[in-house]
Amino acid sequence: MHMKYLNDNNYKAISLSEAVNLFSNQSISQPSCQSSNYVVITFDDGFRDFYTNFPILNQYGFTATIFLPTDFINDAHKNKFKGKDCLSWSEVCELRKKGVIFGSHTATHPQLKLLKKNEIEYELKQSKDTIEEHISEPIESFSYPYAFPEEDREFIVYLRALLEECGYKNGVSTRIGTTKNGEDKFFLQRIPINSCDDIPLFEAKLKGAYNWLYQIQFTNKVIKSKVFK
Repeated sequence: MHMKYLNDNNYKAISLSEAVNLFSNQSISQPSCQSSNYVVITFDDGFRDFYTNFPILNQYGFTATIFLPTDFINDAHKNKFKGKDCLSWSEVCELRKKGVIFGSHTATHPQLKLLKKNEIEYELKQSKDTIEEHISEPIESFSYPYAFPEEDREFIVYLRALLEECGYKNGVSTRIGTTKNGEDKFFLQRIPINSCDDIPLFEAKLKGAYNWLYQIQFTNKVIKSKVFK
């Protein structure tokens, strides 16, 4: 239903790198699309149901980025994450050949802010190296697990520098909103889409009608950070 809406309304699904280039006034690849409506479709956690539902995405010629918590990805589907099966490495490689893009979602999916610096470095480097080893190409994108601690400016400055040092070029967060020009390319905002969203709600989210929730989200983080110090 949602993919059909995007297709019928001339949306083009692009990668995070292409989106960042758009905001940098650079041309994106395959400029034959006449529409100015672009979306970046992302999935966190590497659940196997993406593999089984991929034909729906593929039907409309859309690409997507999947962020993998690499310790839960294996060829025997032995490790469940949040009670669900994750992709196998063979499925990851198959999907990559079909145009799906992969990014890091850390190795063990921890709340990074609660870790020591050497542990954070391990999570970022290990996950990136593991994916690159399996698909034989550079990994550029990172998705922050759990609530994004943007209220802690010192931590965010440190994390951004570490992501850049590890070789990442862009990333996404759990901050609610449509991405805007000038936003930090390592912590881009996203809009959560649910299978139960009807078309009017889906359309409203795409057009920014949910962006007002970000201020509430941010205010709650600031209040909690002060209460629990």
